[in-house]
Amino acid sequence: MEKTKRLGLSSIEAQKLLKQNGPNLLVKKKELHFILQVLSHFKNPLIIILLIATAVSAAIGELTDATIIACMILFGVILDFAQEYSANKALQKLLATVQTKATVIRDGFRKDIAVSKLVVGDLIILSSGDMVPADAQLVEAEDFFVNQSAITGESFPVEKTVNSDKTTDQQLYSGSNVVSGSAKALITKTGNDTEFGKIAQDLSESDSQSEFEKGATKFGYFLMKTIFVLVVFIFFFNSLFRHDYLQSFMFGLAIAVGITPELLPMIMAITMTVGSKKMYKKGVIVKKLSAIPDFGSMNILCTDKTGTLTENKIRLVQYSNYNGEKDEGVLLYAYLNSYFQTGIVNPLDDAVLSYKHEKIAEFSKVEEIPYDFFRKRLSIAVKRHNSCTLITKGAPEEIIKYCTTIKVKDEVITLNNELKKTLQKTYHDLSSQGFRVLSVSSKSVAEKKEYSISEEKNMTFEGFVSFLDNAKKDVKDVLLEIKNLGIAVKIITGDNELVTQKICQDVGLEIKGILKGEELDKMTEPALKVQVQHNNIFARCSPEQKNRIINALKADGNVVGYMGDGINDAPSLKSADVGISVESAVDVTKESADMVLTKKSLGDLKDGIIEGRKTFANTMKYIMMALSSNFGNMFSAAGAILFLPYLPMLPIQILLNDLIYDSSQIAIPYDNVDPELIKTGRRWDLKAVKKFMYLFGPISSIYDFATFFLFFFVLQSPAHVFQTCWFLESLATQTLIIHIIRTRKIPFIQSRPSKWLVLSSLVCVSIGWIIPFSPLGPLFKFSPLPGKYLLMIAGLVILYLCTVEIAKRLFYKRVNL
Repeated sequence: MEKTKRLGLSSIEAQKLLKQNGPNLLVKKKELHFILQVLSHFKNPLIIILLIATAVSAAIGELTDATIIACMILFGVILDFAQEYSANKALQKLLATVQTKATVIRDGFRKDIAVSKLVVGDLIILSSGDMVPADAQLVEAEDFFVNQSAITGESFPVEKTVNSDKTTDQQLYSGSNVVSGSAKALITKTGNDTEFGKIAQDLSESDSQSEFEKGATKFGYFLMKTIFVLVVFIFFFNSLFRHDYLQSFMFGLAIAVGITPELLPMIMAITMTVGSKKMYKKGVIVKKLSAIPDFGSMNILCTDKTGTLTENKIRLVQYSNYNGEKDEGVLLYAYLNSYFQTGIVNPLDDAVLSYKHEKIAEFSKVEEIPYDFFRKRLSIAVKRHNSCTLITKGAPEEIIKYCTTIKVKDEVITLNNELKKTLQKTYHDLSSQGFRVLSVSSKSVAEKKEYSISEEKNMTFEGFVSFLDNAKKDVKDVLLEIKNLGIAVKIITGDNELVTQKICQDVGLEIKGILKGEELDKMTEPALKVQVQHNNIFARCSPEQKNRIINALKADGNVVGYMGDGINDAPSLKSADVGISVESAVDVTKESADMVLTKKSLGDLKDGIIEGRKTFANTMKYIMMALSSNFGNMFSAAGAILFLPYLPMLPIQILLNDLIYDSSQIAIPYDNVDPELIKTGRRWDLKAVKKFMYLFGPISSIYDFATFFLFFFVLQSPAHVFQTCWFLESLATQTLIIHIIRTRKIPFIQSRPSKWLVLSSLVCVSIGWIIPFSPLGPLFKFSPLPGKYLLMIAGLVILYLCTVEIAKRLFYKRVNL
């Protein structure tokens, strides 16, 4: 045990334990064997019903039908599996690029390994900003504070120490994050055995549905109800008047299969995977595929100014007393505070340390009171000779609040109202110039092992430390492009309103209103809901206040994105519809995000939004295609059985039609998207989707009935000829309709589809029209048609497509879908 505490496990020991206990993952489903993955696709209810139909057909001697249905089922399942398998593999490769790692000691050396490969007995090294990757017992700790609110509900950071008698003070929990300090710890539990793992299992923890997923779910329920009513009607009517129960069952089943957009999950998965690959090339790594459409639908982007509006190159430019005069003592205290602090890696501290190397050999650290987002300050107790001083650095308004004295020309005097007005004016002037300002205070204290926040009172005000982070030169153009995409940018920052206002002015961001955190706290939720719409700068905000702003925006029906990279941004990333972080962010922030940018750039973000909108547009193409053709055929079949002495199409022909038609749609995710469709964010609108169905479904049925009238009443075609005619007309209209509804412009002339969509449409229609003339024709009970019949069908198809084009233009004048 002692050896493990010093050198960690060996690679061989770790490998054995990993194989024995499994990876360090929560509620992880076991990956099925390749063959079992294929078989899992047979669990689809429609597939099960078709398998039953195959067995029934074989039992009554219809071996040809049984064989054909079985082959079609097999082909459909393999097609579905191949596409899904390919999409999953591509996603896993992308996710591997943002895999969280932990620093571990193996074979006596420090190594960074994937969190999933940690095992019980591993010796891990933790520092500020790290996620605790598993339950562990402290071995060493220095000023070590963790936020374990996800486990215990404690909102304030908790100090962990090996010197305590309490076991809870030595115990670290998976899912908590390090606020400050450093430590070594021995892993005691991994994966589902951890406390966090037990909670996740008890709650059957799963991510909440995105707005797009909710819309798709509602759409699915709507389809189920509609399909059920019509299929039951078709089955009972056929059974009642024709007394052929098996054929009626098979026909009703085939209609259900034919009208169900069963490829929707696969089309969505492929579309989003294709989108995620394109977004990766644009610098956006997608962690959660279902967030892509919401990314495209986003109409409000909330972000901090640092690194997005500014260059994120913070420089210390001034250190001064209360009156704005240069003061070396202020720099010394700021340097000591930054040098000895062990909290979150902070660019302000880096700027202090890189500015000037102060001589601090005479000083030693006694203790630390870590920074938190409630106090907005950090204190370090240092010892020099036999005297001990507490140095506190933080937000000026918080420092001033706890100061009762002030240093004036090396003399400490009472901080009266006149001096307070002077230092506040100095602070105001510095902020107005765009400087980010911190204040420093000090206090003589008795030396002791631990200090609490109660020590931070009756302080002496030392002065100001001013930093500059220049505005990005190219961000003005990017902000304009984002605005042209219909996205409102709102700045939420912990900085004061004056600095934020200056930066926004420098980059050309229009300031519509400023709301401060202290004002926000006094507002009710209804009042805040109004204010967040009218204001676009939110200053001096804590993590809780950021959350309130995001939730208020969402409550008003907005799709909200939040971009952050700090440890305090994790809650807001989860609250937003789309959480966006950066690759350089701390672990806890990246874990909370839906998407990770390779660099903190609004330009990359803008490109990602465009890809998200393309993904949404291509998904909606499939849905509209299914509604315009599938439902038309369903109504046609329901109407045809009322007057036809035979079935308008045999069950086996409907299934073949569905298989060929489905195959043509696999190219939709690769289609081109019109620029007009990505200018503004589009959202799920079930009412508009229903209106689309109620208009375009009947148009499809009108041309189906025209086909029925022509070939049954006028030409008096026998059953097999009639069924062949409707098969060809139905397949052509269903497949080619995509070229009309994929764009709001004139197809091919003003908007060109991708070559893959053109190719898939032509190939699938050609295959369908060749089958009746091939040796396969008799198997499906088709009859070869004379040339004039083919010309009539082609004429009906062309007329149908022209009618849909006219209806499309009228529809989009009234409905925005």
